Amino acid sequence: MTVRFDAVTVDWVGLATVRIEGQTGAVVYTDPGPERYGVLDGDEPRDGDLILVSHGHHYDPDSIRRVAREDALVVVHESIDAGEIDGTDGIDERPESLPFEVERVRADESFVLGPLDLFTTPAYNDPDGPHTDGGGTPFHPEGAGCGFGVTIDGITAFWPGDTDAHPFHRELDVDLFLPPIGGTVTMDRREAASLADAIGPDLVLPVHYDTFDAIETDEAAFVVDVARRGVPVVLDG
Repeated sequence: MTVRFDAVTVDWVGLATVRIEGQTGAVVYTDPGPERYGVLDGDEPRDGDLILVSHGHHYDPDSIRRVAREDALVVVHESIDAGEIDGTDGIDERPESLPFEVERVRADESFVLGPLDLFTTPAYNDPDGPHTDGGGTPFHPEGAGCGFGVTIDGITAFWPGDTDAHPFHRELDVDLFLPPIGGTVTMDRREAASLADAIGPDLVLPVHYDTFDAIETDEAAFVVDVARRGVPVVLDG
């Protein structure tokens, strides 16, 4: 289902993959793939002008090729190194080997890319919080990823990445909020609802849930929770 929101259309393709298109035709993808989770489902649109990759777990060269135009810009967090990506099978291709212009970014940057404004935020699990493995190690340690905000035709969409909800998120000014709600490795639906309330966007569209067992959640309960707080919310799927 395509969600139409002011000057943009938005499609949640699966896991953390979101396609955003502006009225002027610019197309942005967040974290395309991997296909083993059913993301893209064999589609090869090759229409993306800007591809944003938040961290190593979501780096999938084949999926980037499926969504990117020949002249696309691929923006990846500085930590991504194909040879050191845990839990990713068969990936040994560094981002710089892709047949596209590739730009590495730090967390907490802002810059202009042609008609698009882009900013990044830190994305990580608190080692003293609930989103750690059995040994107490964060699933996403600090410094290993980022969130992305992108402004298209006057609409600022924000994908926080695989992260907990942090105090700095509450200070952001965004129109479209795309929170992960699956829990376990990210904020859960209750934490995401509280954050949506604090940010006060014009629309919330949750992502990163129900793709595999560890991130199954009650998305309908999330919608009710957010709506009761007076924040517009929609599901895509």
